[in-house]
Amino acid sequence: MTETKQIVIPGDEIERTNEKVRNGAYKCGQDKYCSEYFGIIQKSEQFIDVVPFSGPYFPRKDDKIIGKVLEIGPSMWTIDINSPYHSLLHMNDTPWRTSAGDIKRYLSIGDYIYGKIMSINEIRESWVTLKDAGLRKLEGGHILTIPAPKVPRIIGKGGSMVNMIKDATDTRIVVGQNGLIWIDGQPDNIMLAIDAIKIVENEAHTVGLTDRMEAYLKSKKGEIDGNNK
Repeated sequence: MTETKQIVIPGDEIERTNEKVRNGAYKCGQDKYCSEYFGIIQKSEQFIDVVPFSGPYFPRKDDKIIGKVLEIGPSMWTIDINSPYHSLLHMNDTPWRTSAGDIKRYLSIGDYIYGKIMSINEIRESWVTLKDAGLRKLEGGHILTIPAPKVPRIIGKGGSMVNMIKDATDTRIVVGQNGLIWIDGQPDNIMLAIDAIKIVENEAHTVGLTDRMEAYLKSKKGEIDGNNK
């Protein structure tokens, strides 16, 4: 039987010992904290977070995100970052030497990028940059969307979960903190990676998920290898 992590609703007091309450909670008394969300308690040695089951993505500085080009202006692109607020990418924040009026040669409407939130103002307008290691236009591949609050579980501790899925499916995977995931590889392997990510998304609130996922991937990979012989 699958064991479920502790579920809380808004206002529930968070039980703790020496851990620091980090995200998803507010102070509700003398040395007491209560949940802001309907979600699960996630504990580490130092921190406690309340991870909501669902909710929109709100950009934070330095988040690495996957975005889709919506509009092209003379010197910047409007980017859909899976948030109530769009973001902007200026031509000076790309690795390309381009000039005003000529930027659509580099990114067209519908193209995807892997970028970083460079800045946000008080009305939640954000700007994206492609000037950092690994940031780029995403070519080919498949885009999958999951709720942004589930992203930490897809990544896993130190990248353990996503790396296990990549290794087992022989795919390239880029996870945006805004809930968009880019997957590239052979079609059968992409489908297996998508199935695995969906399982993690649906069972993110349960205990022992890493072990179950490892067994699932071994079983499914064996089926694919057997069919290809």
